[in-house]
Amino acid sequence: MKGLRSWVPALRVARRETVRGRGRSILVLVMIALPVLGVTAADVVRATADVSGAEAMDRRLGTADALVQVQRGIEEVEQMPDPMRDGWGGGGSRPGNDRPDLDDLSTALGRDLRGVELREGGARVETDAGVADVQAVETELADPLTDGLYRLTDGRVPVAPDEVLVNGALAERGIGLGDDLVVRNGPTLEVVGIGENATYRGFPVAVTTLGGFDLRSYGGGEWLVDAGGDVTWDDVLAMNAVGGVVTSRAVLLDPPPASELSAGHGDQGMSEDALAVLALVVVMALMEVVLLAGPAFAVIARRMQRSLALMAAGGATPRQARRVVLATGLVLGTLGSALGVVLGLLVAWLSLPIVQRFTDSWLGPFDVPWLHLVGIAGFGLLSAFLAAVVPAWIASRQDVAAVLAGRRGEGRPSVRSPILGVVLVATGIGVSVWGAVEKVPLSIAVASVVTVLGMVLLVPVAVQLVSRAAKHLPLSTRYAVRDAARHRTRTVPAVAAVAATVAGVVALGIATASDEEQSEATYTHRLGMGQASLTSYGAKPDWAAYEAAARQFVPDARVAPVTGLADGGRRWTNVGFRVDGRGRVLSMWSSWVTSVPVSTDGQVPDVVQGLSEEQEQAAQDVLAAGGVVVFTDRGVEGEEAEVVARRYEKRGPVDRTRATLPALVVPVTGREATVSGILSAAAADRLGVDYRTVGLVLDGVPITPEQEADVTEALGSLGDTMEFYVERGYQPDDDYVIILLILGGLGALLMLGGTLTATFLSVSDAKPDLATLAAVGASPRTRRRVAASYALVIGALGAVLGTLVGFVPGIAATYPLTGADWVQDLDPALPSHFLDVPWLLIGSLVLALPLVTAAIVGVTTRSRLPLVARID
Repeated sequence: MKGLRSWVPALRVARRETVRGRGRSILVLVMIALPVLGVTAADVVRATADVSGAEAMDRRLGTADALVQVQRGIEEVEQMPDPMRDGWGGGGSRPGNDRPDLDDLSTALGRDLRGVELREGGARVETDAGVADVQAVETELADPLTDGLYRLTDGRVPVAPDEVLVNGALAERGIGLGDDLVVRNGPTLEVVGIGENATYRGFPVAVTTLGGFDLRSYGGGEWLVDAGGDVTWDDVLAMNAVGGVVTSRAVLLDPPPASELSAGHGDQGMSEDALAVLALVVVMALMEVVLLAGPAFAVIARRMQRSLALMAAGGATPRQARRVVLATGLVLGTLGSALGVVLGLLVAWLSLPIVQRFTDSWLGPFDVPWLHLVGIAGFGLLSAFLAAVVPAWIASRQDVAAVLAGRRGEGRPSVRSPILGVVLVATGIGVSVWGAVEKVPLSIAVASVVTVLGMVLLVPVAVQLVSRAAKHLPLSTRYAVRDAARHRTRTVPAVAAVAATVAGVVALGIATASDEEQSEATYTHRLGMGQASLTSYGAKPDWAAYEAAARQFVPDARVAPVTGLADGGRRWTNVGFRVDGRGRVLSMWSSWVTSVPVSTDGQVPDVVQGLSEEQEQAAQDVLAAGGVVVFTDRGVEGEEAEVVARRYEKRGPVDRTRATLPALVVPVTGREATVSGILSAAAADRLGVDYRTVGLVLDGVPITPEQEADVTEALGSLGDTMEFYVERGYQPDDDYVIILLILGGLGALLMLGGTLTATFLSVSDAKPDLATLAAVGASPRTRRRVAASYALVIGALGAVLGTLVGFVPGIAATYPLTGADWVQDLDPALPSHFLDVPWLLIGSLVLALPLVTAAIVGVTTRSRLPLVARID
């Protein structure tokens, strides 16, 4: 208690200083509250989106006591309390490969069960644009047990097999209340209601009574059951013993202890790697907040130095001086954390409608994980306290006489810190190299933290070097650079915070861009760029009708048939080539419907692209002579090829024919070839293989995504065996674009926030110096230029250091991320690993952002400053 009482005077002084310096206090509150706000909002949104079993009971169980599922052939089940979320396993084999029914489950439970069956499947229904795939559901929505599964928005629920309820996604396709829902090769149902599934949305859904879609449950069954009371964990185990997987309302509300769960099905907790990664994320976030808030507390300590010196002159000990600054951290940390949590809750609530647009699952009720929020608030408080530690230590060791005399300055920097920084950076680089060679991503993540810590210790040296090189700079910039070096306690944390932010963005940017470059380099074309293919897997394709459907939306395209080996479904033919004693000379087979097209006119089929003029002429000569064209990635050469045709049925190979024919061998890589070879009609006849039209190729005009969708929908009205594909080359994944945008936005936000806050604090701290400059004749605009120079120094120096440090883990991460043996197998000319630096992202952070920050500061800073006393 005595120790706590000793903090009371320090807290009282800290509270008064917080109120006196409202502007500085507000800046500190913002720096602490912003990360707390962001983490709070993210955690609340995550908790709301993660619908627990208890929260989802009505959505999944309606008003039933339990949902019971069975699978054919499974004799016994082991499950978690919530099997649909956490999993279950089955074993044994039931006699006759049958499945239990409600009578078997009632017998196992020892009491009668009343159940409503649920059946799910797929159906194809006609829409205004063509034919759409929908999820078909059969159940009795009029039964009270199903209340809660669907939210009725208009009309009523179906009560007869010829009635149906559709969701909003299907109604948007032109099937509204009172319309007929025409099932392809099935019944016509009247739409009597529109509603939404309570669990998911987005995909078209149609619900009717049992038998409406004539669905068949071949593998299992599912019932909502009324058990006449709670289905306890013992009841669940009893039904597990006969093959039932049970989701019980009572068990979801009161799950059994882990000791009662089967071995292997308990809560395994977080893996060691996941815990290590989580710890790294927490450490990096904590370090980032400490570095951002550090300059603010350095300035606060600077403004308090005269009060602390008077305290020391009156007999106060260095410990008491430190307590005053640390108490300021506690006061501002408490206020900032509380403010961040409150605003985070508000932001999360406002964000939920936006988040709902990006997910097909309905979010749960607004869920506030109070225990998490306490930890987040504690995180903010700890960050503020740690950010005040170094300024408090420096303040407790100040020269009392110098401060009372009005002299400002700092002691010489320690020599040990830069040496330790060099050791840490070297250690981080060494561990990163080891992690790259051994392909251990976790070691690279640890090394990145070590490297950043070493860089932080080297920032004072970098500031001093820049200060010494500033003698040729303009007055305002020279003043800002040397003032930054003179007041390291507020400059070093600001530069380090910017550098740490940029280092993380650069490292993640390099890793992500390199992974994307590998994906692009290893992309295998199905067709020539811009070509489109129309294929059918039906027994009797109507190519004329398919072509007419395509020409409705792509009227100017050139359409050419592709002839290939006949494939009747039950019988098919495989053709292989042997050149110079090497078999299957192309290891990567085409994804086209046939890997061996047949030329009936002596010309190279349109599906084959990439041949030079000489190769195309030579191929035509060989095909006209009854030969074959062979594509190879094995480096073989020859003028003849042994062609082997093997015919198969479902039961296995039927026969085999072979012939030695004239051949043109074309070297390719596996990722370049769209086919493995071309047969002439004469060669196919000699082998005794049948050939026919197997597809259409469209080219000559660009085909837009909208036209592609229209053609696909039109073909859907003709059947469900067609595929329309347009080769657009490699398309960057949406996730990659989103990641780069997030990295750039987050880096820009943190860099701008840290630089602007540190700059305004520096300008506020430098008021006496700027007033002196004005007194000796400096122009009114000098203060603007000095403020802009502060921002430029902090932003540019931090960005350059962060980029240099970020390259280390970024390059190291490319080795385990992109170094795979299969890449060399695909194309030996490809590199063993890929490295791509996102220069636009880095250039924006290093060049553009510091200039933008300087411009913002220059515009928003007051030009004229009233004269003040030099000692305040």
